[in-house]
Amino acid sequence: MEITILLAHALVGWALCGAIMGVAMKRTTMPRALLIHAIGAPIVFAALSAVYFSAFNYTQPLPTAGVFVGVVVLMDAGVVAPFIEKSFDMFKSVPGTWLPFGLIFGATYLTGVTLR
Repeated sequence: MEITILLAHALVGWALCGAIMGVAMKRTTMPRALLIHAIGAPIVFAALSAVYFSAFNYTQPLPTAGVFVGVVVLMDAGVVAPFIEKSFDMFKSVPGTWLPFGLIFGATYLTGVTLR
């Protein structure tokens, strides 16, 4: 049950970030979409982390941040790149991929440290 709740929070965050990127790509230029995503991703995961640590708090901040970003990486590599983008080129982009991964990790960790 505990792992299910942890993974569910991570998957919701991944889906919300995907929605942010999808809408932004339809409404603006790619550089602006990447900026919106880079701003939105840590906000989404800070909010989800606040819910997780306030209501459940099953894991420490560091492993939680690792699981959250790990799920995002796995879903991007297993779903987004092969089936949506049809290319793994997204992993060549620092602002498009690696910066949001780092910000997700940092936001989750800092939220956990603050709320624990």
